[in-house]
Amino acid sequence: MSSSGPELRPLARRVELNDHELCVDLADGRRIIVPLTWFPRLLAASPASRANWQLLGDGDGIHWPDADEDLSVAGLLAGSRSAGTRAA
Repeated sequence: MSSSGPELRPLARRVELNDHELCVDLADGRRIIVPLTWFPRLLAASPASRANWQLLGDGDGIHWPDADEDLSVAGLLAGSRSAGTRAA
């Protein structure tokens, strides 16, 4: 017999970007940090465009209107990258 806790949806609460990393704080206390090179449109965007983000839904995803980029929290947790980027 196995026991499992309640299923939790990973939801973003805060987003930070610098010249090298995307950091996403989740509602459950976790922090996802991924290389910005995984997302070429964000990498090429200006700092002002990177700072202009919006949460999608309850925090299921993140949208950058100026960079035309949408990322899901589930995808970030799974290690998904933008199309055209290669695994290191």
